[in-house]
Amino acid sequence: MSFFPNSTVKGRKRYQPNLVSLMNLCANNYLLLLKVQAQQTQLDQQRHFFINDYLAYTISVNEVTRYTSLISFEQNTAELNNKENAAKHVYHPSMSIRLYHDARMAEVISSQNIRQVKPRYNYPNKQMHQQDEKQQINQFLNEWLHLCLEFGQVKVELQP
Repeated sequence: MSFFPNSTVKGRKRYQPNLVSLMNLCANNYLLLLKVQAQQTQLDQQRHFFINDYLAYTISVNEVTRYTSLISFEQNTAELNNKENAAKHVYHPSMSIRLYHDARMAEVISSQNIRQVKPRYNYPNKQMHQQDEKQQINQFLNEWLHLCLEFGQVKVELQP
């Protein structure tokens, strides 16, 4: 007997993703990523954002094809590891994002321990994913991008 039975609860509607909302969010994330990347769109290029001494983000271009790009976006807390009072186990969020240049959309395809984010999960489930996990992860990306654009600082090397 499973801890999470497959039967549905009577009277409860099955979750249906709001595709219009998700598509708008992915389109918005695409535009924000273009701003954040700022011409750092070639293979193996990276962009580093520093919010403060304890919080930094890295965007890396992992794959570039004619119509898509694959980038990784992760939170770095290297400065924390050098501080003697810092917590030893800090949560390090990271995600892989597919940019669809022809559709002008960005979609989170993996995040943390989720290798492939599904549009809908049955609830409850063993992994404890929310029914709208895809929407939430893309919203989280949107909030990261706004944080980087509003408070992020980038090291720029000046050429003589």
